[in-house]
Amino acid sequence: MKDDLGEEVTLAGRPRRIVSLVPSLTQSVAVTGRDLLVGATDFCTHPTDLAVARVGGSKYPRVADVLACEPDLVLADMDENRKDDVLMLRNAGVPVWVVNPRTVPQALVSLGRMLRMCGLGKPAWLTDAETVWASLPEKTETVRVAIPVWRRPWVLLGGATFSSDLLARLGYVNVFSGERFPRPKLAEIQTSGAELVILPNEPYEFTAEDGPEAFPDTDCALVDGRFLTWYGPTLATAPQVLGAQLNRRMT
Repeated sequence: MKDDLGEEVTLAGRPRRIVSLVPSLTQSVAVTGRDLLVGATDFCTHPTDLAVARVGGSKYPRVADVLACEPDLVLADMDENRKDDVLMLRNAGVPVWVVNPRTVPQALVSLGRMLRMCGLGKPAWLTDAETVWASLPEKTETVRVAIPVWRRPWVLLGGATFSSDLLARLGYVNVFSGERFPRPKLAEIQTSGAELVILPNEPYEFTAEDGPEAFPDTDCALVDGRFLTWYGPTLATAPQVLGAQLNRRMT
């Protein structure tokens, strides 16, 4: 099969030892076929009781530790993982499957293909997610939003990103729709015309005391980043969870 980037990935047989370098993919495999996972990043926090070897961060995994897990398949993401690390693993003879969804429908298809590559069938949570997103009512009103994911410097979710598409389907339109991950000055965010600033708790952990004070004239909403940026089992409940969190606004 070819991964999301069109790279052919060939396995000797059904994978028995999988290392995931992406928290959302770790969760996806763990709740579908936990016994297959032998390694994950330090930031793979769900399921909370996952007991596997830890191989460092997504951006800077310890390649030697990944290889020590003797994986017959590694899962990666184009945005979260570095190309150099993927190439090092492939050059060492390890098949690497890279995902790259930019929209919710793409994520649902990508997850199904990845799980098939892992030798797993279609799980109930994926069917539920497909049903939930296909049955969303059409939004007649929209809210203009900005979505910081880091500060010092400020980094925002921009256009052509999975999270931006997810929010648009819930009625929240990203005012920073140009670059994928723009780095505007704070003043540019403050004067962008955003009616709401969405502050997730990852990768930067925005809190009630750290984030909203930068936008004194704009409503802010703190959200669980797993339901905004992860594609996996969280997709089945993301509209409900985010809907409730986005309605709890702070000024």
